Amino acid sequence: MEHLPPESATKTAIRNAIPAADLERMSEGARPDLGQWSGVETLLAQVKDEITLLRHVLVAANGGKPGEFHPTPRPGIPPKSAQQRKQLTDEQRRALDPRLRDQP
Repeated sequence: MEHLPPESATKTAIRNAIPAADLERMSEGARPDLGQWSGVETLLAQVKDEITLLRHVLVAANGGKPGEFHPTPRPGIPPKSAQQRKQLTDEQRRALDPRLRDQP
């Protein structure tokens, strides 16, 4: 059963048998970027992103201000909210920027 695609009739029947409360509890903190996608799902996400980008270009070409583009989340790429960036220390900042080297 583990090798069946997610849209198979067996997995769909099992998923539909899970009570709504249990399903909601299991979905808390879910990470769709860790799920498995088929080639069709990956291609569909690419098509969706291209259409969204084309819409942004069309709005900009007609003098509008397009909103920020957010690509479709894909497996293996954590969402931006899950990515944590380390803050540089003052010492590291001074090492990177010569203008700050003489600062205390």
